[in-house]
Amino acid sequence: MPGRKSTHTPEYAIFLRTLREVRKEADLRQSDMAKGIGQSQSFVSKCERGERRIDIIELRDMCGVAGMRLEAFASLLDSRLRRSRAIKKSKN
Repeated sequence: MPGRKSTHTPEYAIFLRTLREVRKEADLRQSDMAKGIGQSQSFVSKCERGERRIDIIELRDMCGVAGMRLEAFASLLDSRLRRSRAIKKSKN
């Protein structure tokens, strides 16, 4: 989608929602995650709100703190994105 920032796509919203859910399922507060990755709580908050883009290394670190392998996160995200696409197609 030309001209559209990838942080404002429905797919990125699913990514952020998945990231938050993984943190919460690990019973971690944003401050716990921040400590685990060596950042501030506001850093984690900005990442989860989409105000700051997350790179793959930061994602790997966040997954590790939450007790999840990056591969497992990617698989979970992929299944949610596929489900979202299937729902969109069924509505059309």
